[in-house]
Amino acid sequence: MCAAFLSENAVAALSEAAGLQTQQAQPRLRLAQNKGAAAETDADAALEALIKHDEERRAKVKASKAEEAPIPAVDEETLSLYPTAAQCGECHKQIYEEWSSSQHAYASISPMFHKFEQKFQQLTQGTVGTFCVRCHQQVGTQLGEARETPLWARSQISREGVSCITCHRVKENYGKVNGERRVEPGKIYEPVYGSGEKSVLKDVLANKKTYLVKTGTDGRGNDIHKGMITKDQITKSEFCVSCHQVAVNLGIKLEIVWDQYRDSPARKAGVSCQDCHMGKVPGKPEGYATAPSAIVGGKEINPGRKHANHRFIGPGYSIAHPGIFPHNTKAQAFSIKDWLAFDWRAGWGTTAFEDKVADGKIKADFPKRWADPIDREDAREIIQENLAKLDQRDKLRKQVMENSSHVDGPYIKGDPKVGKDLAFSYKIKNTNTGHNLPSGSLGAQPQLWVNVALVDPDGKNIWESGYVDRNGDMANLHSLDVAAGRIKTDQQLVHFQTMFLTTNVKGTDREMYLPVNFDIDPLPHLRPPGVPTTVLNHPPLVRMENRSLTPLGEKVVSYAVPGNLIKKPGKYRVAFRMRSRAEPIYFMRFVGSTKDMEQSMNERIMNFHDFAVELEVKR
Repeated sequence: MCAAFLSENAVAALSEAAGLQTQQAQPRLRLAQNKGAAAETDADAALEALIKHDEERRAKVKASKAEEAPIPAVDEETLSLYPTAAQCGECHKQIYEEWSSSQHAYASISPMFHKFEQKFQQLTQGTVGTFCVRCHQQVGTQLGEARETPLWARSQISREGVSCITCHRVKENYGKVNGERRVEPGKIYEPVYGSGEKSVLKDVLANKKTYLVKTGTDGRGNDIHKGMITKDQITKSEFCVSCHQVAVNLGIKLEIVWDQYRDSPARKAGVSCQDCHMGKVPGKPEGYATAPSAIVGGKEINPGRKHANHRFIGPGYSIAHPGIFPHNTKAQAFSIKDWLAFDWRAGWGTTAFEDKVADGKIKADFPKRWADPIDREDAREIIQENLAKLDQRDKLRKQVMENSSHVDGPYIKGDPKVGKDLAFSYKIKNTNTGHNLPSGSLGAQPQLWVNVALVDPDGKNIWESGYVDRNGDMANLHSLDVAAGRIKTDQQLVHFQTMFLTTNVKGTDREMYLPVNFDIDPLPHLRPPGVPTTVLNHPPLVRMENRSLTPLGEKVVSYAVPGNLIKKPGKYRVAFRMRSRAEPIYFMRFVGSTKDMEQSMNERIMNFHDFAVELEVKR
């Protein structure tokens, strides 16, 4: 991600160059002014030159600051009409903490989103416009921020992605609109939209002095909204559909959670998206926790109220710099560029690292912003706090995956014997009643696959399926190592990744991570087809191969270990695990990801349902 942005050193060099120009120009202007009253024309010219020079200098300073400015195109008054999550968090602390590490909060930050969006723009010759950012950076798009604006030049509310007001300031009831909704502008004091669940806001407003709150700029206390408007749709799955059902310009449905849900047992039973993803048990509709709706003036408000968990638990995770995400109000003391220049992997700010620097055992050329060890140590504290949040989210990710699936087996066929092929199988079931396993955006991601290994009595791995290449990709036709002949294709690979199938000049349909016929079109154009997709049920030359499990669906997966690998009698172990990853590495490379992004993606692969079973092999 760092390579995509202007480095801190470049910004510093730009500022130094501007300062040097000023110092060099000013003496010449002073000489012109010192010619005296006898040369009035020269004096006027000198004054005009001074004014011109000052204007140029101001323009350069403004341009330099624009790179870090929150949002130069929008004035502060307009920006105040879109309150940030940090502002809401002054009272709703628990909700803010939950949201801060959520995928909603990650929507605008995600390095992978930016790389993919940039690639998508390139492939469509820019005609896709704001299609992607209007979901991921909805408020920023509504404010008029250009879609290509980098994170460091965006407003805080834009960097927050799907923030509080993205849901709680939406007045209209929308359906399938591909994320094209309108957030109602209004200062922090204006009413919000919510479920109305046991609201006691009127009591707080009637006792402003007791709770130390205010509903305007005058007075003292925390800013508070002066009303709550009940919006029934916000508790229903129909509220989620406006962003989580997406059809791209070819006519392909890239995200089809709503299609899966509307025909599911969950919908028939009245179970909503919120019941599983905001309930007290990740992935299961087992009710909600209770908690105060807010803490105002040090007092808990409505402590027994139903609490919707704003972590929105799912399998996704962050690969961003941990100083930038999760959102952390303390981290805002440093700019985005500051954080990108902070080498957290090298140990900056840790006691061990800083002691070695002080003792001269490590010589490091720190950027100017991080030259002070105290700043590095302060930053490290924030990093550690954020990493702890990400680790906590990993635990919840594992819970949601294990709560929504079940594995039985292995079922051994016959009696295992030396030199004889060993056949066995597992039954994998999607216990989730709401949508497929996996779901979400299709085509490139998410990935879900089975990893099985046979270990002999000496503890040696003698056979495996679901192994990955040195980049971390499954050993199928997309693996670069398989293509280069470094490893063999995994002929027994079991995975549940939905892929696009495109027709190309190499023969019949071929799996592709994007619905683009690169082989046929020298300059591919992604445009709506001339034939309505309803005629073919898919665009011409492109369709989808769905391998995911339907709600309550199950699949029996079978394996066979060649007998020549089973060379001795004794106790063998059959190890099993399922693996979940947000993006395949080959796709990340296609969109131009950095090595650090690939590393982060692989570091947080989720292993779940991991267990091993012993079996006795006889002669």
